Amino acid sequence: MALPIGKWHQVRTSQPNPRELIGRAENIRVSLVSDRPGLVEFQGSPGVVVSIHVGPSVEADCRRGGERHRGTTIHGDIEVIPPSLPGTWEIRGSDSALVVGLGLELLHRAAEELGADPGRFEVRNRFQARDTRIEHLAWALKAEMESGYPCGRIYLDGLATGLATLVVRNHSSLTRLEQDRAHAMGGRAVRRALACIEDHLGREIGLRELAEACGMSVTRFKAEFRKSVGVPAHQYLIRRRVERAAMHLRRGQLSITRVALETGFCHQSHLARHMRRVLGVTPREIRNGAH
Repeated sequence: MALPIGKWHQVRTSQPNPRELIGRAENIRVSLVSDRPGLVEFQGSPGVVVSIHVGPSVEADCRRGGERHRGTTIHGDIEVIPPSLPGTWEIRGSDSALVVGLGLELLHRAAEELGADPGRFEVRNRFQARDTRIEHLAWALKAEMESGYPCGRIYLDGLATGLATLVVRNHSSLTRLEQDRAHAMGGRAVRRALACIEDHLGREIGLRELAEACGMSVTRFKAEFRKSVGVPAHQYLIRRRVERAAMHLRRGQLSITRVALETGFCHQSHLARHMRRVLGVTPREIRNGAH
């Protein structure tokens, strides 16, 4: 469970690299950080913390707010941590996360926009939730901040407000019970397939293998996956391969050809074609720090 940098957040046993701090603006902070295997202690934050697991799956034992959650954390899993709630994570492998800290003022404004009393709602303590809209907004915030805010304050405020609104609508006491249950069931339905994709990006993975991992027919799996994740399974697989390749390229430890093979592409040109389509840049541009 990686946690963000800054005076809002204090971590006893894990200190992220300062270069991993992406940015901060009024009422919002974003960081991409990592933890080594072992125990991570979090003393709580005055605001709400949204942590999105990034990269390979990892076994974790989480304790927070009198609740305990053990299991495999996979790419895209979201934890929502209410204000002033400490917790501990025991992780069995290296763990990375995109972490967003939201100030209470931002959440209160979102509640007011939804017609609710800001003083009468509570953010829920979430473990391994799935919420693709929150995930997309968090990555958009990361891209905007690390690029130096090229789209201006209005765009940044819109992203932050949208993220806060989703937290209030989907992960607070204002969330309808039926919606809450459907959200949880939809996430669980394809977790095994998502873990299979994440753990085997470097080899061929077919729809039948993913469907069998979920205990479904191929036809049902295709429908359930798209309903839960928002895109077809093959599009999600390509995007994750591209994102993993980009991560390796930024580290600069492997050649572009080796990165392509490690992430399931046939050759360097195969990677370049998909990377231009998905990210709008070439592998060499990412390697040179242009993106």
